[in-house]
This record gives sequence, structure tokens and C-alpha cells, in this order.
Amino acid sequence: MEIVNVSGLKYNPREALRKAHGDVVVVMHRDRPDALMVGIEAVGALSFAGVRPALATALFRDGALSLPRAAALAGMGVSAFASHLSRLGIAVVQLDAVEAGGDMDTLDAWLAASS
Repeated sequence: MEIVNVSGLKYNPREALRKAHGDVVVVMHRDRPDALMVGIEAVGALSFAGVRPALATALFRDGALSLPRAAALAGMGVSAFASHLSRLGIAVVQLDAVEAGGDMDTLDAWLAASS
């Protein structure tokens, strides 16, 4: 087990992450344990069934990964991952009204030009 202080995370987070790749890291705040850091690959968590798709789904939903990167993490093709997200009720494309209006204008112009 490795130990780092909160101040160590603030000034040198890379060191704590490096330690977490090899062992469990206890983060101390003042003289009390505050958090644990565990390297995902060190414990083999990504090899458990369903972990990759679940992690990729959560990271995509929260905006941390793009659709192609989340699909790669999940071990799926982009279209299969998009279908997976849709089954879960997670929007694959998130547009506001202005962006959607612009896309509709572009589609209308394209349709008019192709007829």
C-alpha cells in the first residue's frame, strides 16, 4: 500500500497515478484517510464482463469521451455502441435548438440541390 497526502495530489498528481498502477494508494487529508486510488489495469477490472461497456457508457454520457473513443473502449463498433446507448435512453447526438435549426437548413439546401 502506498500513501500520498492531498497536497501531493495537488502538486504532483502524476506520481500518485504512477503509484496506483502498482498498488492501492491511500490519500491522506491531514492525518485521516480520505480516499483510495486503484489502478484499473492493476486489478484487472477491465477484463471483467460488462466493465468496458459500462465504463465507456458512463464516460460518454458525462462528456468525457467522444462517441468513437467510447466505442473503442467498449470494444464495439461505433454503430453498435450508438445502438447500445439508444437502448439505454442516452442521446448519441446532443444539439440545442440553434444547432438543430442549422442542420435542418443544411438538409433543406442539400435536398433542394439534389432534386
